[in-house]
This record gives sequence, C-alpha cells and structure tokens, in this order.
Amino acid sequence: MNWRTRLLLAVVCGVAVASVYAGQPVLGPMGRDLGVPVDSLGWFVATGQLGYLAGLVLLVPLGDLLDRRRLIAAHLALVAVGMAITAAAPVAWAAFSGLAAAGVFAVVVQTTVAYTAAISPAAERGRNLGVVTSGVVIGILGARVIGGGLADLWGWRSIYLTLAILAAVLAPLTRTLLPADARPNTARYGQVLRSFGGLFAQPVFLGRGLIAFFLFASFGTLWSGMALPLAGAPWHLSEAQIGLFGVAGLAGALGAARSGRWGDAGHARRVTGIALALLLASWAAIGQLPWSLPLLTLGVILLDFAVQAVHVSNQHTLTTAYPDRTSTTIGAYMVFYSLGSALGAAATTALFDATGWTGPTILGATLALCALATWAFSARYMLSPAGAGRGSVSVSGPCSGSCPDAGSVSDPGVGSDSGEPRSAGHAR
Repeated sequence: MNWRTRLLLAVVCGVAVASVYAGQPVLGPMGRDLGVPVDSLGWFVATGQLGYLAGLVLLVPLGDLLDRRRLIAAHLALVAVGMAITAAAPVAWAAFSGLAAAGVFAVVVQTTVAYTAAISPAAERGRNLGVVTSGVVIGILGARVIGGGLADLWGWRSIYLTLAILAAVLAPLTRTLLPADARPNTARYGQVLRSFGGLFAQPVFLGRGLIAFFLFASFGTLWSGMALPLAGAPWHLSEAQIGLFGVAGLAGALGAARSGRWGDAGHARRVTGIALALLLASWAAIGQLPWSLPLLTLGVILLDFAVQAVHVSNQHTLTTAYPDRTSTTIGAYMVFYSLGSALGAAATTALFDATGWTGPTILGATLALCALATWAFSARYMLSPAGAGRGSVSVSGPCSGSCPDAGSVSDPGVGSDSGEPRSAGHAR
C-alpha cells in the first residue's frame, strides 16, 4: 500500500463521514430555515447516524463477498445523491430524507477501513489504519471548520452541495485508481449476516464495542451541542467562528495518529486505558464553556486525541482478531459507534434546552466514565480464569471450508498488552 493509495482512501473517509456530521456547526440556521424547534435540532445529526446504522448492518458485510473497490465507488455516488437532496430540501422532511439516505451509504467509510486492513501487510496494518482513519477524524472536524465558513458566505445549503460534488468526483476516481479486491464468492449473504450477529456474543468484540458506544456518545454530546451555547450569550459567535473549534479538535486527533503504530508495537490495551482517562479529564475543561474559551479549547484537544487513539486501537485489535472477515467485523463494531453518536446528538440538544450547558457536561463526563469502567472490567474479565476459556471465535460464518475451526483464533489482549491474537497453542 503506497502513500497515494493511503491518501485517496483517507480522503474517501473524510468526505463520506462529513456528510453525516456537516450539520453540527449550523444546526441553528438549519432549524430556523426548515421550521425545526431547538429541542429537536439534534435529529439533523441523529437521522444520519440512524441511516448509518442501517447501512452498517445491511451494506458493510457485502465487503466480505464482493469487490470492495466497486462497492466504494457505488456508495460514494449514492452519498452524492443524498447530499444533493439535502441541499435542495424545501422542508424538514425532505432534509431528513436526504440525510438518512446519505447516512446509509456513508458506511463506505467502513468498507474503506476494511479494504485497508485486508490489503495491508500484518506489520503495517496499524500504521495504515491510523492514516486512513485520520481521514475520518479530519472529515468530522474539517466539516465544522469549512462548513462554518461556507455557511457564513452562502448559507448552510452550500455545505451539502459541496459534499455532493466531492463525493461525485471521488466515485469514478476510486473505481479507476484503487487496486481490485476480487475474492472467491464462496459465501452467501445470509451466512455473512449470521456471522455479523454472532460477533455480539464474543467477549473481546463486545468489550471493544461497548467502549466505542460510550466513547462516541461522549464525542457526540460535545460536538452536537457545543454550537448552541457558543452562539448565545455571552459569546455570540458566528458559524465560522464556532467552526474554528474544529481546528483544535483536528490538532488533538492528529496528535493521536501514531496510535496505530502503538498497536503494532503491542500497546493497544494500555493506550486505550490512558486515552479514556484523558477523555474523562477533558470534560472538566469542557464544562468551563460558559466562562472560558481557552479551557474549552484545551478540552476539545484532549477529547479528540482520546477518541482517535481509542478508535484506532479498537479497530486494530478487532481486525487482528478476525482477519478473515474484516468488513463484517468493522461493520458490527461500528453499530456501537452509530448508536452512541446518535444518542449523544439527540440527548445533548434536549438537555441544553432544559438545563443549559450543565446537563450536556454531566452527560459527557458520565459517558466517559462508563467507557473507562468498561475498559477496566473487560480487561479483568479476559484475564480471569472464568473469562479465559470463553473468548474463542468461530470464523466459519462467511468461509467455505477453509477457515480454522472454532477456537483456533483467540481473543486479543488476553495475557498481554498487545491486542494481538495468540495462537491456539498458547496456554491460556
């Protein structure tokens, strides 16, 4: 995988994920234009997340059956359609429809991540995942910076029109420039979906998934609610000024770009614990938003550093544990991400309307604490005698006779800090 391929894949991730988050800095103008009340503004983001959830279940597993390059191109084209519908929406229901459609096909991000993991040499998997998933964070945060500026110049619709054009241009580029990803079509769609559901019974998968749920619910609480108090007293910031906080978040996220290499070096579990502690600490600074913008900026940097570090470590751990079905695994993992993000987006605007910034602060900190507690509990569980014999994964779902027997792949993180799977011959 050369740098051009990594860059293209990172750009694909950035544009696709921006389609889900682009509304965050302009919730107020969107609501006023389309007649949506303040306590329901979070649904502009939550709707895309729920569409994303449907795509994770129904579309991402196709990557274990079909050429992922073709899937990436087709899904980008459909993201462009959803963004165009949103940009032209005359009423709220049309905007929600466009956002939901774009969200369904924005799961091209996960197909891209799975494609990256599948074509990367084992020793470089974490590095490549770190670079490509940096595109995700850049897309989320860059959408706020650029979106705020575009909204000030030409209104909120210009954000979605720009994303529609970018996705439409990327679709043929990926079809032309990415290496083919053909594989023997030995499984059926129903088998892959059953394998998808079976992952939720695996201790290591469930532990990492619950961490992701709380992690992204905390993330969504900040970024879906922060624009409302910043636009009001005492700050009265414009959409462009609010979007600039995305630069601080971007700095934090890029600071965690090496987390994939830390996973390659065998420190995935330790990195996760440290990052979650930083996530919890970040809310002490974020809670000062009504009085101090510098402290808010510090909190944003810490939060986005923590989110990126944990997210890359999670994906590194899971794609190492389930290498024969990376699309199914990433898609199932991201169910937790989607549900958490939707919860954070919907809850924070309702809480802010009722309690001011105090409610979202307490919610975000509580969710961060839950993520840290889940990490601590799951680490103890996997290292305990009761949990040690129960982590085997069956990878027979989407395979056709060539997969190892159940139990031949062990849970990552058991008895080591690496997050790498141990072979069946090791004593557990």
